[in-house]
Amino acid sequence: MKKDLVKDIFIITLGTFINAIGWTLFLIPWKIVGGGLSGVGTMIYYVTGIPVGISYLLMNVVLLIIAMKIIGKSFGFKTIYGIASSSFFITYLQNFLNSPILYDQFLSSVIGGILLGSGIGIVFLAGGSTGGTEIIVMIINKFRNVSPGRTMFLFDLIIIGSSYFIFRSFETIIYGYVTMAISGYATDLVLEGGKSSVQLFIFSDKYGHIADEITKTLGRGVTLIQGTGWYTKENRNIILTIVRRRELPTVLRIIKKHDKNAFISMGSVAGVFGEGFDKLKI
Repeated sequence: MKKDLVKDIFIITLGTFINAIGWTLFLIPWKIVGGGLSGVGTMIYYVTGIPVGISYLLMNVVLLIIAMKIIGKSFGFKTIYGIASSSFFITYLQNFLNSPILYDQFLSSVIGGILLGSGIGIVFLAGGSTGGTEIIVMIINKFRNVSPGRTMFLFDLIIIGSSYFIFRSFETIIYGYVTMAISGYATDLVLEGGKSSVQLFIFSDKYGHIADEITKTLGRGVTLIQGTGWYTKENRNIILTIVRRRELPTVLRIIKKHDKNAFISMGSVAGVFGEGFDKLKI
């Protein structure tokens, strides 16, 4: 249990660090508001000079206090750590990185969006959260049954649009929307990539050794299918197994170790439900 928590903390730390790089290197120096409370913090920074990480932390603390009173103490350690980690990295990096690393505003909005979305996606993979508008949505859901995704999207639209009153630039708003769209796509890509699975049919005379090691090394289920080679008319066992795409190199190494001449058929699987994979939510 402790080992899993340490792993999740490391992943959340990595995700918030990547997210912070997106803000401090590519978005904040160009006055690009990418949505969320970090976007609000960017506007506050250019009006008052208060570092984005500080205002971001203060806003989240206020929201957490309000949410705890309204919906109870349902916030896990990972959410609180995600907020604190994001605030720390944005504040720390902004002390050293306060000028654009790229002198192309559009390219900065694209790369910034990729880093923002990738960072958030990594945090989500570990079951964490960076707070912000997610907390507001949870508060609203206490009283009204609304779609979290649509509500957060609406908040981001309003936050980015309101940047016009600070920067007086429609161009900045457009770059903000570009960042928001790319960030959302990058988040989905990271999350779907982590769930992507591969189905393998393995034809080998060493099927017993291969099946045993796949089970012991990865803990994945293996099914033996009785088949007949039509050319040789010989009966043989075929291994069927499904693994996460990130586990594929390990499976291929196991196969090569026992049978370099094994015949392998491999295909991507759109969805896998059951033990060790996703749960049916219908």
